[in-house]
Amino acid sequence: MKKINGNRLKIGDVELENNIVLAPMAGVTDLPFRLLCKEQGAGLICMEMISANAIHFNSKKTDELMEIRAEEMPVSLQLFGSNPAVMAESAKRIEDRPFSILDVNMGCPVPKVVNNNEGSALMKKPKLVGEIVNSLVKAINKPVTVKIRKGFDDESINAVEIAKIAEANGAAAVAVHARTREQFYSGKADWDIIKRVKDAVKIPVIGNGDVTDCFSAKRMLDETGCDGIMIGRACRGNPWIFREVTHYLKTGEILARPTMDEVRDTILRHAKLQLECKGEYIAVREMRKHISWYTAGLPHSARLRGRINGIANMEELEACVRECFG
Repeated sequence: MKKINGNRLKIGDVELENNIVLAPMAGVTDLPFRLLCKEQGAGLICMEMISANAIHFNSKKTDELMEIRAEEMPVSLQLFGSNPAVMAESAKRIEDRPFSILDVNMGCPVPKVVNNNEGSALMKKPKLVGEIVNSLVKAINKPVTVKIRKGFDDESINAVEIAKIAEANGAAAVAVHARTREQFYSGKADWDIIKRVKDAVKIPVIGNGDVTDCFSAKRMLDETGCDGIMIGRACRGNPWIFREVTHYLKTGEILARPTMDEVRDTILRHAKLQLECKGEYIAVREMRKHISWYTAGLPHSARLRGRINGIANMEELEACVRECFG
């Protein structure tokens, strides 16, 4: 598989339209936002992480988190956990759901996850990583991938070792966030670790960290040789980044940023999808953070955010957005 800019990417038997991936982000990549990113050209859509234990114990809330629509496919469903048997059993239980790829979270830095020996804590247990990947590959017929970090901290930079273990146990691809757990999301991403992983394994490697626009996307591909790019925080309030990156990598042309009218209409459409999926009470409150992201840096954005935080229903939200955008 060649790693040409704008190329398709194949993970196991799943062929993507392009090699630009929406990163899994808790509290962000829910169904409404995933639909918007897919419309803008993301080649693979990743869901919020799902607890294997919650599936095991039949959590109703988790069941709702796993809703997938045909128009967003192909979709990667991400599990987190640390017990290989429970993860395999949970994966087998949900295998008939319409996700295309099963990903294992080995990168989440949040203390409550790490303190439970899950997420990026798995980077400290290479043997367990192999057991988890092996159990999942044997349990289901869909491709299994892993998302890892550079290492847990600066004293344990072991992304290459973990990637090789994942590959040896049947993983179909690996995504590398080029920061340690200790960094969380601060500091500069070390793209050299992505290149080192790419040089060490034969499965596709997806780079993650500090891709904020079409130019940084191309630089990552050129500097690391990675097969795909995963975009996370830069797409919050900015689903258009996917069309801009994919267009630039294919043509070399720079697309214009969205107009104020397009930003307004996307906010309102996002709110409508939230209402449809979650009901008014939750939708209005979840849109507060999204509107802050959509309007960051725009004229009068501080005033809009201040007003949005006091709004209680969707009718008021829509009126406020329309008024502030003129």
